[in-house]
Amino acid sequence: MNKLIQFVKDSVAELKKSTWLSRTEVIQSTILVGIVVALVSVYVGVIDFGLTRVLGAIVGGH
Repeated sequence: MNKLIQFVKDSVAELKKSTWLSRTEVIQSTILVGIVVALVSVYVGVIDFGLTRVLGAIVGGH
């Protein structure tokens, strides 16, 4: 039990040393991640659509 308490104390001490992002930085990062995810999704969708059409034409599908 003593080790657990010491671990929690050490963890809290380490977290206090950390520098945290500001609210504005978190919001900006979240928006940026959303934009990147959307762009990659569109890119993968276009590639998937194109490959589906090409392979369909090769195999003889509609």
